[in-house]
Amino acid sequence: MKRSLLATSIALTMFSAIAQETPNNKAIETVTIYGNQLKAQEATGAAQYIGEQDLEKFAYTDIQRIIRQAPGVSLQVEDGYGLRPNISIRGVATERSGRITLLEDNVLIAPAPYSAPSAYYFPTAGRMSAFEVVKGPAAITQGPYTIGGAINMLSTPIPSTQSGQVTLEAGQDATYRAHATIGGQNDKGFGYLLEAHQWQSDGFQDIDRSSNDTGLDVTDLTMKLAYAPKNSRHSVELKLQYTDQDSEQSYLGLTDADFADDAQRRYGLSALDNISTEHTQVMLNYAYQINKDLNFTAVAYNNTHERDWFKTEGIDLDGSDNAQDFSSTSWSNVISAINNNEAIGDTSVAMLQGILDGTIDTEAGSIQLRSNSREYYSRGIQFGLNWDKQVGEAKHHIEFGVRLHEDEEDRLQRNSTYQQVDGQLLLSDLGELGNAGNRVQDADALAIHVYDRIELGDWVFTPGLRFEDISQSRTRYTDGAERVFRDDRENDTTVLLPGLGVLYKVDANLNLIAGAHKGFTAPSNSPGAKEEEAVNYEFGFRYNNDALNAELVYFLSDYDNIVGVCTASSGSNCEIGDAFNGDAATVQGIEFLLKTELGQFNGIRVPFNFTYSYIDSEFDTDISGTDFFGDVSAGDSIPYIPESQGQVTIGLEGNKWATYLNAVFVDSVCTRASCDAFEVTDSSFILDVSGSYNVNADLRVFARIENLTDEEDIVSRQPYGARPNKSRTASIGVTYSF
Repeated sequence: MKRSLLATSIALTMFSAIAQETPNNKAIETVTIYGNQLKAQEATGAAQYIGEQDLEKFAYTDIQRIIRQAPGVSLQVEDGYGLRPNISIRGVATERSGRITLLEDNVLIAPAPYSAPSAYYFPTAGRMSAFEVVKGPAAITQGPYTIGGAINMLSTPIPSTQSGQVTLEAGQDATYRAHATIGGQNDKGFGYLLEAHQWQSDGFQDIDRSSNDTGLDVTDLTMKLAYAPKNSRHSVELKLQYTDQDSEQSYLGLTDADFADDAQRRYGLSALDNISTEHTQVMLNYAYQINKDLNFTAVAYNNTHERDWFKTEGIDLDGSDNAQDFSSTSWSNVISAINNNEAIGDTSVAMLQGILDGTIDTEAGSIQLRSNSREYYSRGIQFGLNWDKQVGEAKHHIEFGVRLHEDEEDRLQRNSTYQQVDGQLLLSDLGELGNAGNRVQDADALAIHVYDRIELGDWVFTPGLRFEDISQSRTRYTDGAERVFRDDRENDTTVLLPGLGVLYKVDANLNLIAGAHKGFTAPSNSPGAKEEEAVNYEFGFRYNNDALNAELVYFLSDYDNIVGVCTASSGSNCEIGDAFNGDAATVQGIEFLLKTELGQFNGIRVPFNFTYSYIDSEFDTDISGTDFFGDVSAGDSIPYIPESQGQVTIGLEGNKWATYLNAVFVDSVCTRASCDAFEVTDSSFILDVSGSYNVNADLRVFARIENLTDEEDIVSRQPYGARPNKSRTASIGVTYSF
């Protein structure tokens, strides 16, 4: 009730302001945070804008390759395509990007951002026009995950004139991509955009004794309709988006010995593994220019997501033939036992390896596959007021925002059992629907933020305050398709998050920046688990002139409590959805960005970009007895956060052609705290090369080779075993604009 009353009061205040008589002005864009690189460089904290020119150089469809352009970003590579990426900003947990705020067109886009934030849906990067990465005090405007920051993905905008573009691309592994857009605006203010993006591949891995591929088939359809008459204070835009994805992806990796023998192999036990998803978004934007200094925005959104990941989970080695008795014999434990040359009970290492190789038959019902079926919704309405006000010598830009949000995850999952005979999986028992999870968890949230950019002489101050009021609950039902109440739990959280950023203009080119803010991660509904909080600091400089753009920032996140949340992809032996306190932790580091042109010769330009991140992350206390963290000693590093990583891009640009070389280095990481030799990834050095030629003003051809030297590295060990990076892949394409 208190949330409804407060929201109503705020809305009435806003609309009373709207009722004032004001001159006509065009309404502002509502989907961006900064909108361009120049605005990002004026921020009081670290922020990056990756625009169309940056994206065009390599025409990547993999968000993991795109987002590395922003320093401070870490990745846990899983499938090689970025379908469900594990992204970290400034050392937060990588797990399914669940600790950063993910936005598309400035709207929360994770399937259930509060109740189940793991990004089992991630927008197709190949259809995006730009990416914004927000860190530091400015992140408090984007919550609820403000320790690391936010990524805002900008979809294709409606073009100002009637125009369109078609991109066709083909590559190795039967990889094909088609991306087409058409749209425009007329003199009466009507605008539209139609967009289709199709991406498919057979994949770069091979499954033992199977003709099934390991690829993907993704269809994206988008329509936008807008009305923004000239000289009107009003504008409205409707966005409808649909994504259908089918991919032959598995959680099952390899033992180290098998990886060394053939890194692109997949065991036949994963032959049936597949995930199918369907996502929809409806988004209605309204903007109203109240007067030349004040504007109002309102956005209503509704996202739905359905997924069913059918994948192998484990094996029953004790002969109990119990579909639920797989906790001690997950594939993670089997692979760990083989790596360490340790038997599991009476099952020898040789027999375990034979099961993986398909040379040993298993008992009926001994192998478990799970239909991880879930349905999500995420919906809400958010209001914003932006006010430019001169007070004495100080120029203010005040941003006030309110978001009312609700989301839900609904699980009704099935365990089925199989046996392996002559290397093939044969169904033993389909299992009862609901025997692997029958529950609903949901969240309601009210978020309010106030942010003031104050320009006073050579100084810029950005004080801000964020308020989050979150109610979460989970209801479990007894095993089976019927919803018979079993138990429930709930958790309510209210938090106030202050922040302050400062910028000092030393001269026309050099700015000093500093900031501090209280960071927050929305808690789970798990009883006894505290919310994740940290006090965050940053300071550095930004230099920019016509020839050079450089930024160096030191950051520190001082955690009161770092939280681990159990998911299937973590590979941990814990109940999915439970949260665990990791107590105090410290993450600090340096982010460096340099963009320049090394020179010109014979009319050929030589652009040069360099990003580097150093991150020192560690637990500050000993932890024991948790199924998620394991045994942790103070000083252990946080899993999957590399100490050093960097990217260098150098190019040659002529009037009609261009070629670029991109080199990425990433340190090895521990995949668990207090890690042993088989819980460490490889360091990696990957080279990509691209080239393009403009046949005329409308036609452009391009080519790309990813992983030029065909490096084979263990880039991850979760969920179940060693996983490779994508092998060398060449592609060629053409873009026609009209």
